[in-house]
Amino acid sequence: MAKLTHLDESGAARMVDVGAKDITAREAVAEGLIRMQPETLRLIIEGGHKKGDVLAVARVAGIMAAKKTAELIPLCHAIPLSAVDIELTADEKRSAVFCRATVRTRAQTGVEMEALTAVEIALLTIYDMCKAVDRGMTLTDIGLVAKSGGKSGEWRR
Repeated sequence: MAKLTHLDESGAARMVDVGAKDITAREAVAEGLIRMQPETLRLIIEGGHKKGDVLAVARVAGIMAAKKTAELIPLCHAIPLSAVDIELTADEKRSAVFCRATVRTRAQTGVEMEALTAVEIALLTIYDMCKAVDRGMTLTDIGLVAKSGGKSGEWRR
């Protein structure tokens, strides 16, 4: 089994030294969804929400979150992002909004955390904007779908 890289020999938390790693093109894709009442989803789809375009605000929040990941996750490296793409899709069959975040960089470490953070914050933004009409919404099925680049290469769920 591989060891936890954010712990030193004595078990203390540490930031991984990526200084000797090659700069490579890296990409990560994460996804998740927020389930809600059908009426809530209808408000989002029809644009009838008093606070404005829910999906547009959530998209911007996801992009901003990816850019601020190192400020939120204590041992995460601050890296330059070359692209953040947030897809938000209404899924009437599941009464949910599906989110997929794709994040790219050319750096010495990957962007998995940035992609996951983007999904979480985009979905939390939907919750925040809609909680007045539906406090029972649930964020679910959030996870990494794929990553590429770096020494470990490609990984797909």
